[in-house]
Amino acid sequence: MAVTLAFDVYGTLIDTHGLVAMLRGMVGDRAADFSRTWRERQLEYAFRRALMQNYVPFSACTAQALDHTCALYKTPLSPDQRTALLDAYRTLPAFADVADGLARLRAADFRLYAFSNGAADAVRTLLDAAGISGLFQGVVSTDDLCSFKPSPAVYSHFLRAAGATHAETWLVSSNPFDVIGALSAGWRAAWVRRSPEALFDPWGIPPTVTVPDLRDLAAAIAA
Repeated sequence: MAVTLAFDVYGTLIDTHGLVAMLRGMVGDRAADFSRTWRERQLEYAFRRALMQNYVPFSACTAQALDHTCALYKTPLSPDQRTALLDAYRTLPAFADVADGLARLRAADFRLYAFSNGAADAVRTLLDAAGISGLFQGVVSTDDLCSFKPSPAVYSHFLRAAGATHAETWLVSSNPFDVIGALSAGWRAAWVRRSPEALFDPWGIPPTVTVPDLRDLAAAIAA
């Protein structure tokens, strides 16, 4: 059976800090810090809601995280600015290596799926905007279970949805929590270390392989 690769989307394929230039016109020279806080709060809200079983779609976590970040930085946005940011978040750019890396993996006969906390329609919009949707065999969303990664249930859901097995499936993610979640569910996992400064959580659960970008992934899996 061909190896199935389940690609995290936000932060792995798609640059969640792709709106820094847009933010700079709204919040000034704190734009990069604002973007990091927004992303951190978005994930925190998803984790908390999964634990509480008080689900809202990932897009709602994103909007609420934006509102919290504005309050934290004391930078209120106009309704038009808020709408513009959330609209732009639906078409964030892909990282520079993604299209080439995915094409190489597809040519090497891997089965490629997008696997995301985002709702399936939102993920397809992102992949379409980035010009990479045609490289995937499908999109699997945690929204189907009204939960979020790294709940063990969502990794089992992916295997059912993709017709895959633990033994032949890898998670590919730049998010350590996601990598650890997949490993804890019995998968193998590749950590895409998109920055030399990125740290992996010291839980004693290391990634199966670590790569700097997707162009190195096929060789790392085969090694």
